Amino acid sequence: MGIGISLPLLPPETLPLLVGSQEPYARLASPPASTNISKDDDQFLEDLEKANFGFFWEQASPKTGLVKDRCNVRGPDHTVVASIAATGFGLTALCIGHKRGFISLRQAQTRVLTALRFLWKKLANHRGFFFHFANVNTGERLWDSEVSSIDTAILLCGVLTCREYFRDYEIRRLAFDIFNRVDWSWLAEDTPLLSQGWMPEIGFLPYRWDDYSELMMMYLLGMGAYSRPLPAETWDAWKRVTFEYDGLRYIGSFAPLFVHQYSEAWFDFRGKRDRYADYFQNSTIATEAHRLFCIQLAKQFPDYSKDLWGITASDSQHNGYVVWGGPPAIGPIDGTVVPSAAAGSLPFLPEAAMRVLRNIKTRYGAGAWCKYGFVDAFNPLKNWYDNDVIGIDTGITMLMAENLRTGFVWETFMKNPEAQRGMERAGFKPYQPSPTPGPELSSSSNS
Repeated sequence: MGIGISLPLLPPETLPLLVGSQEPYARLASPPASTNISKDDDQFLEDLEKANFGFFWEQASPKTGLVKDRCNVRGPDHTVVASIAATGFGLTALCIGHKRGFISLRQAQTRVLTALRFLWKKLANHRGFFFHFANVNTGERLWDSEVSSIDTAILLCGVLTCREYFRDYEIRRLAFDIFNRVDWSWLAEDTPLLSQGWMPEIGFLPYRWDDYSELMMMYLLGMGAYSRPLPAETWDAWKRVTFEYDGLRYIGSFAPLFVHQYSEAWFDFRGKRDRYADYFQNSTIATEAHRLFCIQLAKQFPDYSKDLWGITASDSQHNGYVVWGGPPAIGPIDGTVVPSAAAGSLPFLPEAAMRVLRNIKTRYGAGAWCKYGFVDAFNPLKNWYDNDVIGIDTGITMLMAENLRTGFVWETFMKNPEAQRGMERAGFKPYQPSPTPGPELSSSSNS
């Protein structure tokens, strides 16, 4: 069972509101139609998603439903390390997998129930938040890992996606219980800036979520909760710093490209904005800045071009897992290409991202492509190709490919009243985006 005290759940009479809710999506802006892509591109993404799904199906424990953090695709894989973030992507992948016909309804529901039962009854937690890494077969905490606020948020996004997609009562009940066990007020006990984590040995980590990043999903989930929610003012507490590159202005941070992708894999920011920005448009501009940044790097690393760009946190040839990206340049950039950088950008720059993905598969073949889709990273200048795929990178690839094609993850997740309530409390309102490029930044931005 979980670590720490037992927290009361919401009264049973609230269940009809949250479990199986038919609350209309119309309170938010109507989502634009999915981007029109060619039949060839659609088939390419179908093949990519089916390969990605293989990872989440085969590298999840049928006993616990937990998903491995990574997997070696070049030889025998004996790792037992599961990631709660990969599990969140994996739960969403099960919804996509059934929708796409990769598995039957019975297979999907059985696997989801296995995961949710384990999360609710057996996986150690503290006030509803889970440890970052666990043994995939037993759930035992690994590497003295922290209770992670952001990775729990990613997991919860997967849990809530399943709650809205499947009509099974037990799935809905378990998802309801798992989400409402989380004590958001504990995470914001002495500050509106949320802690990055907690460890039983030392307490809260000395790091806060204080700058624009993947944090949006966490703050919105906490603000949308009906049990021990975050106060609305937490949305205004974190900084939104304006960056500029090659004439493009956008809210950003000194961080990899994925910070513009993860929250937007589930939360649909299209056609709406708060008092600071249109975040979908902001991510589009930030992605274009990153693309131009990579092309400029071709002077130093000639592999980068319009056909091959994308640097985000990934494996490297000699330095392990590296947090790199730009602009401005962070990390020891060496010409490595990370396919999930472009794949996670599919809804923002469809044509440019498809160009990269097609080029990687066609030109680099078996070096960069495996049974689960793209390997995590490769460096054509050094003829190095990763042996591994990583769950979160495979996950953002699959979810954003589906969002580009149909908007399915957005549409399903945003049916959750907690997601709608979080965005309403943050001040999001529908508006008509400007047809001209620009971050639509408010002059009141707290940069």
